[in-house]
Parts: sequence; C-alpha cells; structure tokens
Amino acid sequence: MYCHLLLQRTKRLILKTGTEWEVWLHMDEHTFARHFRVTRPQFEYLTMKLQENGVGREHHQGLPPVPVTKKVLMFLWYMANQNSFREMSDKFDVFQSAAHQIIVDVLKILCTLASNFVSWPNACEKATSALAFQQLCGIPGVISAIDGCHIRVQKLPVQGVDYKKRKSFFFVLLQGIVDDRGRFVDICAGPPGRVHDARMLRASPFCESWQEKMVGYSLLGDSAHIERDFPFVVTPQCDNGTLTCEEQLKNNKISCGRVVVEQVFGRIKCMWRRLRDLQNTNIKTVEMIIMAACFLHMIIADLCQLHTQGCPREDDDNEVPEKLQKLILGLIPAPSA
Repeated sequence: MYCHLLLQRTKRLILKTGTEWEVWLHMDEHTFARHFRVTRPQFEYLTMKLQENGVGREHHQGLPPVPVTKKVLMFLWYMANQNSFREMSDKFDVFQSAAHQIIVDVLKILCTLASNFVSWPNACEKATSALAFQQLCGIPGVISAIDGCHIRVQKLPVQGVDYKKRKSFFFVLLQGIVDDRGRFVDICAGPPGRVHDARMLRASPFCESWQEKMVGYSLLGDSAHIERDFPFVVTPQCDNGTLTCEEQLKNNKISCGRVVVEQVFGRIKCMWRRLRDLQNTNIKTVEMIIMAACFLHMIIADLCQLHTQGCPREDDDNEVPEKLQKLILGLIPAPSA
C-alpha cells in the first residue's frame, strides 16, 4: 500500500496545450505571416525543400511520427522567438527531447542547402548590381557591400573569454556580403567576438578566391577593411578634421552605399529574434542557427512588414544612422556622382 502511494506521488502529470496545432495552418495570411515570418507560399516552398532532403524520414522509439509541416512550423517558431524547448514542447504537443532533436535535424539539413540560397553573382548580375550601386551612391564598379555583425551568445565552455567583446557580453561574428537588393552573396559565421573584422575577412574562404570572384569590381567596406590590405574593398578615409570636401563627399557616398548591409543585419535580427540572444552553448549549433537565419532571409527577400518605417529598431546592435534613414526615406537628396 505504501509503495503504491509513493508511486502515485512521484508520477508526473504533463499537460500539453498544443494538441490542436493544426489550427496554425488555417490562420488567415496576415496572422500566419505575423507569427511565422513567412507567407504561406514561402512556407510551402521551405517545406518542399526540407522534405526533399530528408526531413520526416527519421523516426524513433515507436512513437507516432511528427508530420513534416509540424516540424517546419516548429522550426520557424523557434527562429522567430526566444521560447525555450519546454515552452515549445507545450505549444506543439511534443516531448522536450523531440523538440530539440527536430530543430537540430532541420538546422543540419538547411545548412546542407547553402548553395541553393547563397551564391556568388554571375557576370550579368554583377553588371546589374554595379549599375544599381552607382545610382545609389555614385561610385562606379561596386557590386556589393561587406560588414560584420555581432551575435550575442552565452559564454562558451571552451575558450569562452575569447568571445567576450563589450559590456561583459559574449558574441560570435557574422560576416556578410550583400548586393544592392539586400540579398546575401557570401556569408561566414562563427569567429569569436574579439576577432577584428579585417582578420575575419582575411581568414574567410572568400578572401582566398577574391581575384577570381571580383574580376575588376569592388566591395564597399568600413574603416576596418584597409584598402592596402584588401585592394578589392573601397573604404572611407579616417576623418581627423583635415579631410577635403572631395574626401568628405566620397566618405558620404560610401556610407550611402553601405546602408544596404546595415539594413540586412538589422532586418534578420528583427525578423528572426533567436539571433538576439543565443542560449546554445554548442558553437556548431550557434553557427547553424546564424546561417539558417541568413537562408531564411533569402527565402523571404522582402521588407520587414512588422516595422514599416524600417529595420533595425532602436534596441538593435546594427542601427542605421539617422542621416542614412533620412536618405532612404527621401528626406535628403542622394550624393551626386
């Protein structure tokens, strides 16, 4: 009798509120996009791609298989929010371990499809981007802009102090090269936050083959990318108070062109809020999450509908300067060529 009461007392009662998860699929378009950050056609495209590459094939422990659509919804919810696996377990009516495994599986498959989302432009696309950048900032021969972005993480168990950057927070770096349409053409993620942007570019796979990729074109960079070290990057001159009007005008033109990459970093942090504070201590998982956010950005390839006045918001790390925001909104004229 005593043993029976003891077993009843230690038995856990697990309540799930997400048994009707199919309701998500029957939402109106606006509500669906607001919760999952994608339209229904984009959701169907992502589901098709993941299903073609193995999502849904793995099944363990004799439990009913989780539908592919449910896995994709869980993944999008995970990327768009900062919910814990305990909360996701409740919302989608799965075990915590299953929720974790589903997210990791989707991340791994999505990262194997990198070439489907991010690729270097061909000759025709380069010429189109060069024309667009010349109209935007007045600098000829520019096809993309490059910059680095800090992604906040927990202190990692191995060499964690290397990731400490500022305000006692820990970061990993994301290097992105973005074309005139705000689409990634090259990404590199994972170095510790203390690494300088120039060192990251020098160690990235892009730098090994820049001559073959650039072929006479240039990138717009900031002062971290010194031109004598990277002849393919156009950078502003240091403003020490002695710049001529022509040099100041060139700096302004470079800033006007680089706004596209600043906007992209702000947009992915706004849309995919998981990037605002990654609690994963596994650096490989951190890298996959960052890459997945970039791929999702490419799938959407649209302006953020949540903030019509533009991203990023005031509390984002990559905040667009007020002058550049006015330029985007047409409140001040663009610099002439």
